[in-house]
Amino acid sequence: MAQRFGGRFSPDALGRRPAAMPAPARATARVNLLFLAPFPLLVTAFGAGPVGMAIDLAAFALLVFAPYLLREGLRAEAAWEARNVARRPALPRKIFAAVLSGLGVATAIWTGEGFLGPALYGGIACALHLAAFGIDPLADKGLSGADRLGPARVARAVDEAEAHLAAMSAAVAGLRDRALEARLAAFQSSAREMFRAVERDPRDLAQARRYLGIYLIGARDAAQKLAGLSGHSEAAAAKADFIRLLDDLDGQFAARTQALLGDERTDFDIEIEVLRERLQREGLRPE
Repeated sequence: MAQRFGGRFSPDALGRRPAAMPAPARATARVNLLFLAPFPLLVTAFGAGPVGMAIDLAAFALLVFAPYLLREGLRAEAAWEARNVARRPALPRKIFAAVLSGLGVATAIWTGEGFLGPALYGGIACALHLAAFGIDPLADKGLSGADRLGPARVARAVDEAEAHLAAMSAAVAGLRDRALEARLAAFQSSAREMFRAVERDPRDLAQARRYLGIYLIGARDAAQKLAGLSGHSEAAAAKADFIRLLDDLDGQFAARTQALLGDERTDFDIEIEVLRERLQREGLRPE
């Protein structure tokens, strides 16, 4: 069965598209600036009386939490845009961030006398925030029409699969091993190619369900097992085993994706058996 060229010793095993789906770099830089903006309030807070301190600290809290929500909203939007089938974010974080920014500005300039001026400034700040960063996706993608059940199942399966990939990244990040993080990113890229293939044709979900579930869970457990051995004498051997597991899974995911794209159903049971045996050798729990 044909497999994608490129292993862990390839000169550029990571020449594929990035596995992560971050917010756009320019938007992220602007969000970081928003985190810095309210810090002068800490200076003025401790130079005022108790009422002034309370007002400044409340404004500071609002203006710090707003960019945090905005950053999470940008990440959710980037993930929504990257997928062919996606549900809208459950929480409109970017809109809430704009409202909090407006409230923070209004609170920061409120002197205790009159609300019209602070309300106007707060409304302007909220409008400028929405103009700069936009609003959250407010509609599902690829889930419209009469046959909604299949795409909805795909969206749920991909959400769960993305959670497994995120858990793998979190486990490996603690090891501070850039080469291992890069190898994991390459595997995640292959996995997401399968996600996109299933999203394009929800009928493929039955064929890919074990990949999106059982085998990603096995890879996640292997990553967490490796993280737990950090600093132990077995860590080097465990890392080598984990990389071999990623190599096996990477090739099988790529091959299955090509089979899905070509509407091939042959050798599927063989692939499942190979992956099951590989995970059993790692002491994990395939079913």
